[in-house]
Amino acid sequence: MAKVDIVSSCLVGSISAPFMSKLDLTTWDLRLLQTNHIQKGLIYQNSESHKNLIQHLKNSLSRALAFFPPLAGRFAITGYDDSTASFFVDCNNAGAEFTHAAAASVSISDIIEPKYIPEIVHSLFRLNDTNYSEGISKPLLAVQVTELADGLFIGCTANHAVVDGTSFWHFINSWSEISRGSDTISNVPVFDRWYPSKTAEANRRIHLPTLEKNLIPPSSLPQRVFRFTGANVAELKAEANSEAGTDHKISSLQAVLAHLWQSTTRCGHSSGGETRIMMAIGARGRMSLPEGYFGNAAYVAATAISEADLLKNGLGAAAVKISELVCQQSSEEIARYVEEKVEFVTLEEMAKSSPCVVVGGSQRDDVYGNDFGWGKPIAVRSGKAQKFDGLVVVLPAVEDGGIDVEVCLAEVKLQAMERDAAFMGIFL
Repeated sequence: MAKVDIVSSCLVGSISAPFMSKLDLTTWDLRLLQTNHIQKGLIYQNSESHKNLIQHLKNSLSRALAFFPPLAGRFAITGYDDSTASFFVDCNNAGAEFTHAAAASVSISDIIEPKYIPEIVHSLFRLNDTNYSEGISKPLLAVQVTELADGLFIGCTANHAVVDGTSFWHFINSWSEISRGSDTISNVPVFDRWYPSKTAEANRRIHLPTLEKNLIPPSSLPQRVFRFTGANVAELKAEANSEAGTDHKISSLQAVLAHLWQSTTRCGHSSGGETRIMMAIGARGRMSLPEGYFGNAAYVAATAISEADLLKNGLGAAAVKISELVCQQSSEEIARYVEEKVEFVTLEEMAKSSPCVVVGGSQRDDVYGNDFGWGKPIAVRSGKAQKFDGLVVVLPAVEDGGIDVEVCLAEVKLQAMERDAAFMGIFL
């Protein structure tokens, strides 16, 4: 059986003293305290020209952390007399975890060619079972660099209460930029906290959540990456816009998600009543926040429709439903969300309340631009954290115009999708 051997593990701090002492967690961040980590891994083919690879990555990580002090810090809590507490990141330069591993019997093809993401991928990430309270003593960022038989896997894990997907990739992009030889980074992070009102700032004081829930799913919950080529995407987009009419402009992603939403409903993700789609909505552009705003600036919005209407009205109608949801997200809606008191309801719990597809990630993330000095990655994979029945993770495809969709479903539902001619026909 293939295995992953840990060669060494250490803490890597910033090369210089932190220029900030703390980073307060906003209500955006606090809602994610019980959410599992973000885990993404980049796969590279072997490069014989790069020597002293592991030490080089450690050194460049240390230089990158100089621009991102919170990622080398630890959680800290301030308690109050009313039994509430506020969280912040102590930028104490305690260090990010850096692990060097080897999987000599595992090839790139073993990772990317199986129909379902193999369990060996879970061993290529750190902090798989860490909850929020352990962030006080455990790193907020962990990197595992695994040497494969014919390549390299760089698995990055970050605490979701500290970064959203945009900030996660912002850091990885910056690290790879420094690894290529740059002394600075092209997109400097902004650590100023944003509150739409004094109410939102006051709501940072919370009652600590309990830790009764285990959000790590059983390993039997399969995950599969469906690769929509540029041609596939263009075909779905044209069909959706043709059916939607001139009053709506359907985007590429909306067309792909409508296609997938219909299939999950047909294939057992069904109760005969309503079906919902929930989407992570980015707020930086909607609130005129700086491009480099660091932390969480996203929230979840949902829309529902009867299963019968979703299936009988065609791809265009499903795409219009998604398009309307996105268009409804105003700056006023976002401010209202940020001002609300923090409630700890996980995505998994929300998804269980009715048949649902929960969409995260973005095809706009700069995933394949992460050249650390020996070429761009050839694939990306997620870890086991934050996986549940109905989760859909959107990623850019290697080719321009394509979209990769990582689907996590109960086995019977996923197998039904694979037999769904209306869904799979686009790939023929």
